[in-house]
Amino acid sequence: MRCATVEVSAFFWVFVANLVFQGPASLTLDTKGRLTMPARHLTVLRAMELTQLTLTRHPDGPLMVFPRPTWEEFRDRINALPMEAVRWKRIFLGNAMDVEIDASSRVLIAPELRKSAGMDRDVMLIGMGSHLELWDAARHAAHEAEVVQGEMPDSLKGFTF
Repeated sequence: MRCATVEVSAFFWVFVANLVFQGPASLTLDTKGRLTMPARHLTVLRAMELTQLTLTRHPDGPLMVFPRPTWEEFRDRINALPMEAVRWKRIFLGNAMDVEIDASSRVLIAPELRKSAGMDRDVMLIGMGSHLELWDAARHAAHEAEVVQGEMPDSLKGFTF
């Protein structure tokens, strides 16, 4: 019986590590700073019995939203960085906050994190594969416009669409 448990457990964590979040969701923060998770993301998280998320700052301005097991991997990679990256460690780790998805499928975004990301009411939740990004809607639109107007990186120039 123990072998079956180990195999299921290994499969479970491989699946969790390969969670794929994709697509945008236009959302509204309520007056308390909560957002309701979109059903497509919530279904996957609940199926995996994941109700805890970790939020932290991203260098481009949004918040990163990680399922807890994915955050632990990311945190370990950040902790392994050399001393020269201590300032960035502070940004990522010093701003990290654990949150629970409540019974109404909402997540509370702490005032400090909302302020750092310039969030007031209208937000965009963007799937980024293993995690999500939470943007102020106006900042996200401006960021995308800037990216599209800029030069394409060399690494994408040979990419076939």
